[in-house]
Amino acid sequence: MAGSTNQEFKKQLRKTEQGTEKRLNRHGKQPHQRMKPYLILDFLMRQTDEDGVDYKGEAEHVQSAFDIADYLESNFGINADRRSIYADIEEINKILYMLQNMEDGECLTIEEVDEEFARAEEEGYLSDLQTILYDKTRKGFYVRQRKYDLNDIRLLAECVYAARFIDQKRAKKLADVALSHLSEAQARKINHDAFLVDRTKTTNTNVYYSVDTINGAMTRDKKISFKYLKYTINDVSKQAERRQGKEYVVSPFKLLISDSNYYLLAFSDRDQEMRTYRVDRMKGVTELSDKRDGEGEFLALDMGSFTRRTFGMFSGNRQSMTLRFINPLLDTAIDRFGTKGVRYSKADDAHFYLETEVDISDQFFAWLCGFGRKVKIMGPDSVITAFSEYLDKIRSMY
Repeated sequence: MAGSTNQEFKKQLRKTEQGTEKRLNRHGKQPHQRMKPYLILDFLMRQTDEDGVDYKGEAEHVQSAFDIADYLESNFGINADRRSIYADIEEINKILYMLQNMEDGECLTIEEVDEEFARAEEEGYLSDLQTILYDKTRKGFYVRQRKYDLNDIRLLAECVYAARFIDQKRAKKLADVALSHLSEAQARKINHDAFLVDRTKTTNTNVYYSVDTINGAMTRDKKISFKYLKYTINDVSKQAERRQGKEYVVSPFKLLISDSNYYLLAFSDRDQEMRTYRVDRMKGVTELSDKRDGEGEFLALDMGSFTRRTFGMFSGNRQSMTLRFINPLLDTAIDRFGTKGVRYSKADDAHFYLETEVDISDQFFAWLCGFGRKVKIMGPDSVITAFSEYLDKIRSMY
């Protein structure tokens, strides 16, 4: 069976080369020949990779010299025989090797590369230097793994799709940028495997323009104004303006990402304190001529502590307290409170103590309730009393 396949391959090879030779003799000097190496590289980058099968389990991901010749003629009117394609690929490999081994803006000379490739071929490690390889089993050329690993690109694309502050259209555009570093088959596989889960995305398509304005204002030390949006029960498909449409005026200092949302940390003109605002809920962001206020308050912030309190527990009266957790919740406690300024100690064989400062609020108490009997407030008494009253208010509703 294998012998028959090889005979058919050789027969096709002779037939193709004879046809190519006739076309070359008929047309004389061919147009666009200088473009040929670039077009071959672009074609192989898009159509080939190291994978043996595609996401449907079908073998592909290589392109023979016949395939390349057919692509050049069909799309660009360029006639090429097998030998010229092999020669082009050899030169492409050398150029790519030169570019990959640049140091301080200087690269190897053509003579040095020729010597290196000749030595590598003689000693049997030529494939280690090549970007485009020939697979004898599949009888075709393919591009070895790119600069970025397949899983790296998968993670980047998935993060883009997971971000709630990026609208669906922009998410696809950004994911396509990441996927452009892969072959088309690999990109299809990632799209097939990774993006089946429906996610809630912002409907505010102006987030990028808002971020650009905010960054510009921070660079120029200026305030910004905007209208802030909220959902209303009358029509949850649209957002209404808070404060009856009155503008917020703030001094922007930092953009933050938490729980797949984009936030602005800014000093509020009205409240005279640092506040956070969801960027996808900001409308009509405009840079003002007034210089920023609140630089002292911003510099005084412990960003780690502030973000844990703001995004983890919501704001409230800050107090030192002791909690007792069951041992399996240690990872959960560290993820929530961190280790800096927090004391962990063994309570007994089944429990540990956690001592830290917490902003006491209904949201914090609600977080504790999610663990039921697995977490207990040990002190101080004022926090225990406040938590008991919180539970009583809930019980009184039923």
